[in-house]
Amino acid sequence: MTYKAPLKDIQFAMNEVLGYPGHYETFPEGQNASPDLIDSILGEAAKFSEQILAPLNAVGDHEGCQYNNGQITTPSGFKAAYKHYVEGGWPSLAFPEAYGGQALPASLGQVISELSCGANHAFSMYTGLTMGAIATISAHADDELKKRFIPSLVTGNWSGTMCLTEAHAGSDLGLLRTKAEPNADGTYRISGSKIYISSGNHDLTDNIVHIVLARLPDAPKGVKGISLFVVPKFKVDADSQLGDANNVNCGAIEDKMGIHGNATCVMNFDGAEGYLIGTPNKGLACMFTFINESRLGVAISAQAHIDASFQKALSYAKDRLQMRAPKRKYPEQAADPIIVHPDVRRMLLTQKAFAEGGRVLNYRCAQLVDVSHGSGSDEEKKLADTLLAVLTPIAKGFLSEVSLEATSHGIQVLGGHGYVKDYGLEQEYRDTRITAIYEGTTGIQGLDLLGRKILGSGGKILEPLAEEIRTFCTNNAGSAHVDATEASLDEWLKLTGIIGSAASEDPDEVNAAGVDYLMFGGYTTLAYCWAKIAKAAQTAIDSGSADAGFYEAKLQTARFYFERILPRTQTLATTIQSGANNLMSIDENFFNDN
Repeated sequence: MTYKAPLKDIQFAMNEVLGYPGHYETFPEGQNASPDLIDSILGEAAKFSEQILAPLNAVGDHEGCQYNNGQITTPSGFKAAYKHYVEGGWPSLAFPEAYGGQALPASLGQVISELSCGANHAFSMYTGLTMGAIATISAHADDELKKRFIPSLVTGNWSGTMCLTEAHAGSDLGLLRTKAEPNADGTYRISGSKIYISSGNHDLTDNIVHIVLARLPDAPKGVKGISLFVVPKFKVDADSQLGDANNVNCGAIEDKMGIHGNATCVMNFDGAEGYLIGTPNKGLACMFTFINESRLGVAISAQAHIDASFQKALSYAKDRLQMRAPKRKYPEQAADPIIVHPDVRRMLLTQKAFAEGGRVLNYRCAQLVDVSHGSGSDEEKKLADTLLAVLTPIAKGFLSEVSLEATSHGIQVLGGHGYVKDYGLEQEYRDTRITAIYEGTTGIQGLDLLGRKILGSGGKILEPLAEEIRTFCTNNAGSAHVDATEASLDEWLKLTGIIGSAASEDPDEVNAAGVDYLMFGGYTTLAYCWAKIAKAAQTAIDSGSADAGFYEAKLQTARFYFERILPRTQTLATTIQSGANNLMSIDENFFNDN
C-alpha cells in the first residue's frame, strides 16, 4: 500500500474552501504564486513524496539510524533523497530572495510539508526543523548572524535543530542548567547536555546549526534567566566558511517507539562556541518563534498521518472479503468486502473526517502565518497573531490526539494484518504517537490555551476567533451544519465562563479542565471547518460541476461529522463541569502500591 499525494483534496481546501488565490493577491510573496505555478509546484512535490520519500518510509523504520562513536548514519536512501530535496530547490521555496530563497508564501511551504510528512515523517523532520531555525534567527538575531547562518540553511547545505530539553527538567524549562559564559571576542562558551534533540546529528548536511537555551552567569532563576544561542556543529567564520569542529558531540541516540529514521540525540556541549540571539535573559520569548513554528508543524504531521492511514485502510477495506453483510451486497460471492459493514465505515469515515477537516484547520493557520509575516497593516498582523495564539494549541493538541484515534482505527480496519508490519498501519500509529508529546504534551497545550491565553486575557483573546465563526454562521444561516456549529460555539464560550469562575476559587480547576477544554475547542473549530467545506461543496454542485461525486462525498462526510463526531462535546461539557475535586480530593497515598 503506497502513499498517494491527495492533490485534489489539497487544491479543494486551498482554492474552494479557504480562497487561497484571493489571499495570495493581497501580499507580494503571494503575488509571485500564480495558480498555474502553485499547481505545478504541488505536482512536483507530489512526485517527490510518492516516488522518493514514500519508498524510504519502511526502510527508515526497519533500519533506523546507526550510532558509532559519536557519528550517525541515516538509513539507506536518505542521503540520496536529501540530495534530491536540495537539488529540487525545496528548502528555499518560502524564504526571501536576499537569502537565496524563492520568495514564495510561507503557507505554500506548509502545504508541501503535509505531502512530505504523509510520505515519510522521519525524513521530513530533518527538513522541518531547519525551517524553524531560519525563522528564529531571522526574527531575533542581528544582521551579522543572519548573514552568517541563514543563506546556507536556506539552500539546505546546512540544517538546524532546537535544543531545549534537559534530562532533569523535561518541559520545565525554568530548571535548565546549560551554561553560557562570555568570551572576550563577544562569543560564548556553551556547556551542558540536552536530550531528545531531533536531527541532532546526522550525515545529510555539511553543518548542523543548533538553537540552544542556556543561562548566563548570575542570570535570574527560572524562565526569566534564560538566553538563546546559535551553536554550530562546525565553527563558522564571518564569511560563512566552515572552520574547525566545535565542541558539540552526540552522546547517544534514543531507542524510540517510532520515527526510527530520524536521529533523536543526546547532545553534549563542552565549552562550544556560540552566539547570542536577541537580548540576554530574554531567550525563551525568542525561542517561542521556533516552538510555535514547530507546533504548527506537529499539527501538519498529525493530520498527514491520519490521511496516510486512511488511504491504507480504505484500500484494504475495498478488497478484503470477510463475512456476509446483513444486507448482502454481492450475494454471488462467499463473503462481502468489509467496506460494506457499518462498523468499518464508522472507522473509515472518522479517519476521513479528521483528515479533511484537519487539513482545512492547518491551512487556515498557514494563511494566518502569511498575514503575520507579511506586509499588511499592523492591525492585520495583530489580528492574525491573536487568532494563531488560540488556533496553534488547538491544532497541535487536538489533531495529535485524534491522529492517535484515527491511526488506531486504521490498524483495526485491517485486524491482524494491521498489527503486523506488512501493510504499514502499525508504523503510522507508532510514528504519530510522538505528535502528542513533543513541542509540549496535550496537557501543556491545554494549560497554554485555557490558562495562559484565554483566562489570562480575561477571555478577550478568544473573541476574534469567536467573531470569525459567528460571522460565517450569520452569513450562512439556515443550514443544519451551521446551526450546530454556532450552538457548539455558544457552549464553548459558556464553559469558558464556568471554568473561569471556578478557577478564581480553586486554581487546580484550570489544569483539571485543560485537556477536555482543548478537545471541546478542537471539535468546535473542526465543525466550523466542516461547515465551510460543506458550503464550498454545495456551491460547486449548485454551479453544475461535472465532478458532483467528489463534492457529494464532502457533504456525506460533513453529515457524518456533525451527527457522529461533534456530539462528543456533550460528554466533554459534563466532564469539564465535574470540576477538580474528583481528581484532587484523593489522598496521594491512594496511588501507592498495595
